[in-house]
Amino acid sequence: MFEVELKDSGLVLTVPADQTLLTTLRRANVDVQSDCEEGLCGSCEVRVLDGEIDHRDVVLTKGERQANNRMMTCCSRARSKKLVLAL
Repeated sequence: MFEVELKDSGLVLTVPADQTLLTTLRRANVDVQSDCEEGLCGSCEVRVLDGEIDHRDVVLTKGERQANNRMMTCCSRARSKKLVLAL
């Protein structure tokens, strides 16, 4: 479980261990594009402003992962207790 703050609205959501970030965002009526929902296409990518990401996609390169500023909402999670997203 981790928290995600949406910088534009200030909304803070809790992402349960058994639910994806994408599902949590959709349940809060936050529209995020997605196609494959398996971490293969990159369509659900969002910018991360703060927090440490647990990358579980196959889209980003090693360097992009190390930059720690983008994530795929369909499969990646947080390593830290909270992420701040540019949404």
